[in-house]
Amino acid sequence: MLSRIDFCQVCSSHAFTSVSSYCDFASVSAYFSKRKGNVMETVRPCGCKGIRSCLICETEYEISKPNLKNELQKSKSYIYCPYCNKLLSGWDIDEYKKHPNHGGNLINYPGVYIKLDFLKEDEAEELMKALDDLPWQPSQSGRRKQNFGPKCNFKKRKLQLGSFNGFPKTTQFVQKKFEEISLLHGFETVEQCTLEYNPERGASIDSHVDDCWIWGERIITVNVLGDSVLTMTPYRGPITRYNLDYVSNYDFILKKDIYDDTHSLGIDDNIVVRLPMPARSLMVLYGPARYKWEHAVLRQDVTSRRVCLAYRELTPPYLKNGQHQKETSEILRQASLFW
Repeated sequence: MLSRIDFCQVCSSHAFTSVSSYCDFASVSAYFSKRKGNVMETVRPCGCKGIRSCLICETEYEISKPNLKNELQKSKSYIYCPYCNKLLSGWDIDEYKKHPNHGGNLINYPGVYIKLDFLKEDEAEELMKALDDLPWQPSQSGRRKQNFGPKCNFKKRKLQLGSFNGFPKTTQFVQKKFEEISLLHGFETVEQCTLEYNPERGASIDSHVDDCWIWGERIITVNVLGDSVLTMTPYRGPITRYNLDYVSNYDFILKKDIYDDTHSLGIDDNIVVRLPMPARSLMVLYGPARYKWEHAVLRQDVTSRRVCLAYRELTPPYLKNGQHQKETSEILRQASLFW
């Protein structure tokens, strides 16, 4: 039987043993490398590996994961209203539905675009049927996925075409609808990933910033099925993490009057921002919300099956006329195909 695992009191995501109450991933890795099965260093049958876990492996290996929601609720929290594009004080995401009857002062939070009812009901229904006809693969933290895109090694900054040969024809209309959104003009999809969150598996995704070496400045999520919440927390880690140091090496696609709108909540504040992700909605993160905040989906915010499509574009150096365009010319060609 494995020793009981707990999680860091500071970040609530990195595992630790009884030796310390704070995370030290190297120590944790060494600790578990001595244990039978090397649980934390191998892919478990459920799909989890490393410090990631779901209800299945938490039960099997007696992994104790604290309630991150309770920890975050100790901080000042705000809710984003997609109608007025402002923040109001609170935690319960349904409060935004009281628009325009918001109490208190409303605060700017730039870098977020939400379009409700982006998909029509019949479009979402047909899309779900098409997605479920495709094979699902187990992923980490209780999720399942369908991934279409190149192979990326974020640590070594290496990109390969792999088996990527375009996207399912049944999803083409979604990318076509991006043309209706001015913020997405010029967006060239190079990765499309379907993600399924199921409460029975305790599905979630830990706080993170999408990689900045290869993925561009607009992060798109199309919520097909199920309502959920994206929880934002200020990123205070080193600039080398997530390849954030790479951002200063290229010019941005978005106009400066959009990107430079960074007058939001103080980054040093101990705060949490909650973004609604209703079924059939579109969300785009860019600018400060893309680079200065980590985002997560809490287990407690997955109350029914949720399926979304995540879309990524390349950073400018890997686009046409970029310094690394030769490395991605075939990838971009394949990304224009639908089968």
